[in-house]
Amino acid sequence: MSLAGLLDAALTDEALAAAVDSAGAPALTISGPAAMQPFALAALAARAERVVLAVTSTAREAEDLVETLRCLLPPDSVALYPGWETLPHERLSPRADTVGQRLAVLRRLAHPSTDDPTSGPLSVVVAPVRSLLQPQVPGLGELEPVALRAGDTGHELTDVVTDLVAAGYARSDVVERRGDFAVRGGILDVFPPTEEHPLRVEFWGDDIEEIRYFKVVDQRSLEIAPHGLWAPPCRELLLTDDVQERARVLMAEHPELGELLDPISRGEAVEGMEALAPVLVDSLRLVVHELPAGAHIVLCDPERIQARSADLVRTSQEFLDASWAAAAGGGKAPVDLAAASLQDLDEARSEAANLGLPWWGITQLRTDADLDSSAVVSAFEAAPAYRGDTEAAMADLRRWTRDGWRVALVFDGHGSAQRAVERLAAADVPARLVAQAEVEAGVVDVTTGRLEGGLVAPSLKLAVLTEADLTGQRGSLTKDPSRMPSRRRNAIDPILLKAGDFVVHE
Repeated sequence: MSLAGLLDAALTDEALAAAVDSAGAPALTISGPAAMQPFALAALAARAERVVLAVTSTAREAEDLVETLRCLLPPDSVALYPGWETLPHERLSPRADTVGQRLAVLRRLAHPSTDDPTSGPLSVVVAPVRSLLQPQVPGLGELEPVALRAGDTGHELTDVVTDLVAAGYARSDVVERRGDFAVRGGILDVFPPTEEHPLRVEFWGDDIEEIRYFKVVDQRSLEIAPHGLWAPPCRELLLTDDVQERARVLMAEHPELGELLDPISRGEAVEGMEALAPVLVDSLRLVVHELPAGAHIVLCDPERIQARSADLVRTSQEFLDASWAAAAGGGKAPVDLAAASLQDLDEARSEAANLGLPWWGITQLRTDADLDSSAVVSAFEAAPAYRGDTEAAMADLRRWTRDGWRVALVFDGHGSAQRAVERLAAADVPARLVAQAEVEAGVVDVTTGRLEGGLVAPSLKLAVLTEADLTGQRGSLTKDPSRMPSRRRNAIDPILLKAGDFVVHE
């Protein structure tokens, strides 16, 4: 699903065009509806050719934004940088898939691949504010993934196993979870945390004959993996010789922490060891230090992010004050773990400024551009919410096409889009089903994609409506009643449907 044509149309908005022209400015505020945010981010990344770190207030918003941006930009150029599911001081390790996803993003920022788009350059990295504020081990982008391709020679299986163990993978009899690997004769099974399915590598001596995906449930091989194995580390704190030595020294000084420090000193990964990162590495720093020169940090809804960051910092501090370390030491923390605490948003902005990284914002609040020279106001407005009012929607679409507007309807599925074209035609609204919306004047382009909301700009004679705008629900427009379960199908009589009706189901 590609909505690149809509991005070209959106750039006729003077605010978005000004944002592209202002690339590199230390500060800029773009005022407009929430649905405009992905267009502004995509324009900055695609037209100004800048790497963008888009920050959201929650993880759910970050995931939704990634889905939308992958419709406006090449899908492989957009990635999510998730935050940990745990607080930095908890004796719980983040999940292997979370860590792998984070390390894969950092590796692509530092050393993008030139021959594999899934590990190639990134245009937009979307991160919830939690991951922006959490200090992390520096230089994670320099960690090399275990990479193998069919036809490679000179790879001893024992060396590959050693590399996987050093990268935080756990050896098991059968691969069942991300971060597992297993060896059977000359066959190596690996489940990278960034893959949907594990991979099976067949060795012949030190040559790699074939690499295929396989299913976890029955262990049967699937299709060939065209780009081979690319397995980033599964832990952000790797048990290097320096880390093990520091653990041995600390264990002598603080035997009460031996439950964690003893296995670490022997090179064994243990649950919750990341909590000791502040005393096992030289320093921690924010993810902004991993961004390339010229990158832009853009906050989506800065007001919500500010409130959310304050809650996160306060919670992090409360957990530190009552942490397991304080309890283990009889009320006095044996080691100082404050360096891992979430930093304040202002501190993150200060670090970005010291690195010369622009700090922008996209707000839904109306900003007076005459009073604020670092603000631009978009001509876009939130699309009308018809909520199943078919007559109102048809009236607007008919009027817009008659007046020469450029109009696009974006549906989640092809079936809904095709049915909508038929109903629009029956209601005397010129419409066409297209793979990519070019939004020409006087005709409604109906296509598929993922947008969280629609936009209307009367001054530009441009409208983009989504399925949710028309029905008030997502994924529920124009379903075939004959394929519904009988309990729901009986509530709608297909005979009563007429041209122009939009049917809303659960």
